[in-house]
Amino acid sequence: MRRSTMRCRALLLAAFALALGPGAARAAEGWESDWQRTVAAAEREGQVVVYKIAEDTEWEAFQKKFPKIKVVLMQGSAAQHLQRLMAERRAGKFAADVVRLGGGTSTTLYRAGALEPIPPALILPEVKDATKWFEGRHHYNDDEGQYIFIYAAFPLRLLGYNTKQPDAGAINSFKDLLDPKWQGKATLKDPRDPGGGSPLLFLYHNPQLGPDYIKKLLAAGLTLVRDERQQTDWLASGRFPVALTAKAEEVDEAKRRGLPVDVLDPHALREGAGLEAGGTMISLMNRAPHPNAAKVLLNWFLSREGQAIIQNRGPNLASQNSLREDIAKDDLPPALRRQKGVKYVRLWGPEVWDRTPITKLVGEAVK
Repeated sequence: MRRSTMRCRALLLAAFALALGPGAARAAEGWESDWQRTVAAAEREGQVVVYKIAEDTEWEAFQKKFPKIKVVLMQGSAAQHLQRLMAERRAGKFAADVVRLGGGTSTTLYRAGALEPIPPALILPEVKDATKWFEGRHHYNDDEGQYIFIYAAFPLRLLGYNTKQPDAGAINSFKDLLDPKWQGKATLKDPRDPGGGSPLLFLYHNPQLGPDYIKKLLAAGLTLVRDERQQTDWLASGRFPVALTAKAEEVDEAKRRGLPVDVLDPHALREGAGLEAGGTMISLMNRAPHPNAAKVLLNWFLSREGQAIIQNRGPNLASQNSLREDIAKDDLPPALRRQKGVKYVRLWGPEVWDRTPITKLVGEAVK
């Protein structure tokens, strides 16, 4: 039944392409036959091994669509995956086909020469067509723009506030925090601590703010914290009624528990919004044991069908705003939808990934 359906699709596609001309017919036949060959080879390989963080819903959907390709999921944190992958490679073992990790881990693998370029592996026209994606292009997090594919990004909510403080909820510019009335009343996740860099990355690379603004902010009595839970507790108690937070979900959870806290819509702030990719990156490992299965999984993962499942999978909707623009965003909270006309500061790519200048700036400012 399945082979018959694929043959029918191929015949219909070929007929349509012939109506457009011989060149289009050859192109259509080329990708379709290439895809069928790759799927057949993947089914002979029998499985695909994925080292991943985050949820399992999309992998289950892939398994249903391609039942002859067994999805083997390796669970663990990003740090655990990195340690295991590097140890395996040092021992001459190559077990992983695909990795779905965060920027830091993926970048380490890239610099170690462990990744395979992605563009040659893209087969489906709807995946290769960059016009379907945010800004009309594919986004990567590596220097060469071909190894670490970023498939989702969301407006970064940075300013948490105590709802019992009316002035805090009325902030409409980051420069408002320089007002003397906020001196000693705001906290910031210390960027020198792992996982705490997003707020400072945004402020540092925002052309309306930048290093000088950060120096002024620190001089205005900003308190650096290393524990997001403590930061949220202080926010709820009113001890520090404003928080530049790297973990807005901590504030969301406190709000659900009835505490007087909330996070400002990033689009309400005059200097624009940061666009965060978080752990929404996927790469192919080189020397993979199941290269064809990895190609099939990658193409499906980046297809409209795959991305729609990822974006609407449930508990982590906030971080799964697909960079595909041909997927409806109606189910996303309004604050986490990318808006037309808004100038976003993209918090990925080699030009912003190096946090050395920021940590140096903060270290010197707080001495």
